[in-house]
Amino acid sequence: MTWVIGWLSSVILLATLGKQVYKQWREKRSEGVSKWLFRGQIAASVGFTTYSILVHQWVFVVTNALILMQAVAGYFVTRSNQVRAA
Repeated sequence: MTWVIGWLSSVILLATLGKQVYKQWREKRSEGVSKWLFRGQIAASVGFTTYSILVHQWVFVVTNALILMQAVAGYFVTRSNQVRAA
């Protein structure tokens, strides 16, 4: 039953992050969002995903791999918006 807590928490986190990236993409604005936010998130997600694989924590493997994809998307959306605004 404890696995439900992990997967539910994963869904909540992914929905929250996804909503933010979608909002930036839809509004074509990234005011106040540092390009370092997504760079740091990418680096941390690579590390957490690797660690999760090594310790066989599959909920974290999936969550961190999906967060990595969101971070890459967020980086490109933010960068595109910043170039457009310049």
